[in-house]
Formats: sequence, C-alpha cells, structure tokens
Amino acid sequence: MTKLKGLLLTEGMHGMISQVEGLAKGLDLDFIHEKIELNNFWSLIPPQFTPIKSFVFKNKIDLNFNIVISCGRKSVIPSIYLKKKFKDKIMNIHIQDPKVALKNFDLIVAPEHDGLVGENVITSKGAIHYLRNSELNESADYLKQRVNKDKIVTLIIGGPNKYYDYNESVLEQIFIKVKNVFINKGFQLIFIPSMRTPKNIIEKAKNFFDENQIIIMDIDKKAYLSSLKLANQIVVTCDSTSMISEAAMTGKPIYVAQMPNIKKNNRFKKFFKLFRDLNIIKNLEDSLDEWTYEKLNETDRISGYIKNKYKEYDFS
Repeated sequence: MTKLKGLLLTEGMHGMISQVEGLAKGLDLDFIHEKIELNNFWSLIPPQFTPIKSFVFKNKIDLNFNIVISCGRKSVIPSIYLKKKFKDKIMNIHIQDPKVALKNFDLIVAPEHDGLVGENVITSKGAIHYLRNSELNESADYLKQRVNKDKIVTLIIGGPNKYYDYNESVLEQIFIKVKNVFINKGFQLIFIPSMRTPKNIIEKAKNFFDENQIIIMDIDKKAYLSSLKLANQIVVTCDSTSMISEAAMTGKPIYVAQMPNIKKNNRFKKFFKLFRDLNIIKNLEDSLDEWTYEKLNETDRISGYIKNKYKEYDFS
C-alpha cells in the first residue's frame, strides 16, 4: 500500500512539533510541516469566535494530503476549514484541547490530565512525541567521546511560560541540588537546553558547573537524544510535560525539578500525580534513588487505534 500523506499544522514550537511529528511517524505517513500564521488581529481572537474562512490564515494550503494533524490554538481554524472543504476525503486530528466543539475534528488526542471527554477523544498518559528507540540508539555515540565517568545524569532545561518565570535564583537552587545529589557522588552531568531556555540560564550553567561537566550551549537534537541514551538518571524542569513524557520512553528514573508557580497550575499537578502513580517520576530533593517502571509508549498505542479508523475514509 502506498504511504498516506500527512499535513502537520503547528505554531512552530518544539513541544507541538514533537507531538504532531510523533503521531505522523507512528502512522507511517509521508508528511510535511506547515507553520500556521494568522492574518491581522485574528491571532488575538479565540478559535471559538473565529470564522471558518481561509482569510483568517496567511498560509496557502493547496497540497495533496490525506491526514491533517494539528496542535496549538492557531492551527484549529485551518484544520476545521480543510475538513469542511474536503470532507471524508481527509481525516483531521487535533492534539490537545482545541477549545471549540469537538465534533469539528474526526479525532482528538488529549493527555489524560486535561480531563477532556468525548466520543472522538483518545486520551494519552502524558504527551505523545516523536522520539523512537532507534533514534536514541543511532545518536548514542554523539556525546560518548566526551564522557569520562561511569555514571551520567542528564539535566534537561525548559523555559519560562505563563506558569513558571525561570527566576535565576530558583535555577541556581536546582543546579545546587544536581551538584549535591549527583556530581558530588561521582556522576558526570550532561546539560541540555531547549528552544525556550533563556541565554542567561545557559551561561549560568556554564559558569556554575566545573569543566568536567558536559554543557550543551545550543539547541542540538543529536545531543538531546544522545544524553537520554547515555544517562543513568534524568532530571527535567517542571515546566515541560512534553519533555518529561519524552524522557519516560527510556524507562530510566526521572526527577522533576520543581519551581514556584506564578499562577494556578492544576493541569501540571494532575500530570505530576499521574506520573508519580505510574512510578515514573519523583521530585528532585536531596536523595539519590533507583527505581524502575514500564517504558511509556503512548504514541504507538494511539497510532494503532487510529489506523483501525482508516477504513471509514475515502483516501483514494
């Protein structure tokens, strides 16, 4: 059978791209990305008050595709518009809560901690993502030559959002904990920033940790994959449920570096409780522990369910 073609719609952020690309890979699609840009003031208007018209978005989408996978607020209207235009010739799937009537989509994939319920809703434990074991294995050697200790801890840093402001003093406390719990006990550190990590935090890490530690200064996907493969223990900042979900595919102990929240973070609390109940995470404190859990592979599980739905569509 010829591969189906996928159109991935996002706002261009790593977490969104990871989710749509992960699902596209799980569905074995030939896919392309389209970064959605909205016209004029429509970027300020919630999707539920936006007309389903092509003038809302700048993108000129005239492509041959079977499945639309969208993620993020800006992608909601283009996905619904394409579904109304092509009807059952395409399947449109939205990842996360679209904040509009669920019937506008064939399927919605939402994390369990969001509490979204509907006939066309598939829930995932944590965020689905693009990582595959084969990619981790292929990238293992990328940082291996810089490793000079038997034990590795990977510290993955996110960035400020509306819930966490990334106060420098708070990050310094996290660095101190990592030094006391891991480095002082014979671990070598691999520091991995994300696209959202402020430059001053990366510089702070470079100046705080000694020269024996591996500090990645730029966005480097291979370094990220290699660090997950090489690590014995993983620390992830609390602001990114997607990066915690990605780390959970390794089956390795994951510590969440908590920070004071600047507004109510109930969704995060529900996520942390779910992952604690699954024995995947513990908070980064002052002790070093070892534990195991079943590797999380939600992307493949959900992909299998979606493939069974193909027969309802005219993909010819």
